[in-house]
Amino acid sequence: MADRPKPELVPIRFAVLTVSDTRGLAEDRSGATLAERIEKAGHILAARAIVSDDASRIRTAVARFAADPAIDAVITTGGTGLTGRDVTPEAVEPMFDKRIDGFSVVFHMISHGKIGTSTIQSRATAGLIGTTFVFCLPGSPGACRDAWDHILADQFDIGHAPCNFVEIMPRLDEHLRRGKLRGKG
Repeated sequence: MADRPKPELVPIRFAVLTVSDTRGLAEDRSGATLAERIEKAGHILAARAIVSDDASRIRTAVARFAADPAIDAVITTGGTGLTGRDVTPEAVEPMFDKRIDGFSVVFHMISHGKIGTSTIQSRATAGLIGTTFVFCLPGSPGACRDAWDHILADQFDIGHAPCNFVEIMPRLDEHLRRGKLRGKG
């Protein structure tokens, strides 16, 4: 089989949302880690914000980003642990139209190789809200590096084989368009 040329980069527009009661932008190492990696990969950091560990505020911020046509993917960092203030999964998962269960599985496999069984304390999760990808990561820079470097960088690379998120993005709303064509929308 002949070598195929690698497809040209398709820049994806990301929003990074840090969930923290204690950090501002200057102290936000996890958000900075994600922002740096997004831009280094040739993608666009379309928005970056910090909200407190409050389910309503998290939900409002994620919903705003997901509704913005200038944002393709949202990555949250923080609030995925087990303490009383960790409410990111509770805030975001009910908003998912589709879950991406494999993300959590792969994230935990990678994390286990680095921190062992402590990975069970993370409730990292992912899904789609409409046509916007949403990934909820732990609040540590190491977890953000692992998720980006070992999962998201590949899935948001049009050249990653055998498949990637970029290839399917134009078809994420097929069910909505099909309904409109049949007069249901």
